[in-house]
Amino acid sequence: MSEGLESAAGGACEDLRLAHAAREVALPACRAVIQASGRSIRATHRGEAQEAAGLAQEARGHLDRAQTAVQRSPALNGAGFLHDAEKEYAEAVLFAALAAKTAVPGHATIGVAAAAWLNGLAEAASEMRRHLLDTLRRGDLRRAEDLLDVMDEVYGVLVTVDYPDAVTGGLRRTTDAFRAVLERTRSDLTTTLLQSRLQASIERAVDSALPDGRGTG
Repeated sequence: MSEGLESAAGGACEDLRLAHAAREVALPACRAVIQASGRSIRATHRGEAQEAAGLAQEARGHLDRAQTAVQRSPALNGAGFLHDAEKEYAEAVLFAALAAKTAVPGHATIGVAAAAWLNGLAEAASEMRRHLLDTLRRGDLRRAEDLLDVMDEVYGVLVTVDYPDAVTGGLRRTTDAFRAVLERTRSDLTTTLLQSRLQASIERAVDSALPDGRGTG
């Protein structure tokens, strides 16, 4: 019995050794994914599409290493750090697509789990608030309205996902947070539009009151 016990324990320890080795590879790779993805998002905000794409590609390389390491160790299946890395990568890729109003790639296309993709989509849509506000500051009201429509469309998709949080990676909570962002953004845009229309109305009234209806400019 002692010999059989030692053999069984040895097999368990070997699995743990492999899991530890895989984790030592996957963890730093996941951190690198998150860092590169964050830089990609910031580049998209700055309008530097090529830089954003390059950083997303860098994140993809790190993610490939992490996914490969985890696949070699069943003990790490469902690792939270891998989910977070996939989510951040998805956010970077999807935000770039939403901001450019191009086709949104699916989870299989970008090589992440469905739950990570959905959570990344929600966070990418939340990032659209900053993008929209930057657009408002430039005075491009029409594009700002288009961006709000994109945010609305994403929310309409997310609220149809009705599965337990254990399956979706907490998507309901992420969607609720996004809804709050969406409503604040809608309020900000509405206020700006009303102010713009009021200003235009005042300017028209002033112009019509001037001799011959001519402005001073």
